[in-house]
Amino acid sequence: MCRNIRPLNNFEPPATRDEVTAAALQFVRKVSGTTKPSQANQPAFDRAVAEIAHITQHLLDDLVTTAPPKNREVEADKARERARLRYG
Repeated sequence: MCRNIRPLNNFEPPATRDEVTAAALQFVRKVSGTTKPSQANQPAFDRAVAEIAHITQHLLDDLVTTAPPKNREVEADKARERARLRYG
């Protein structure tokens, strides 16, 4: 999985539209193999990002969990610690 795509489910407050779109953009970049599509491919690229963001938002809205919501700051601290251990 692309390291730039972050888990979005079960946070308080819920994931924003910008976070969902950013995850969709990273996914499309990974699948397409490009960060900047050509002018000829730009419409298809943008359409894919919009559609994936849309369906991702539906997924997040429909998921059910009994776990308590996660705290963004705590999760960010954990990620920083994992990175520190991995990369020194």
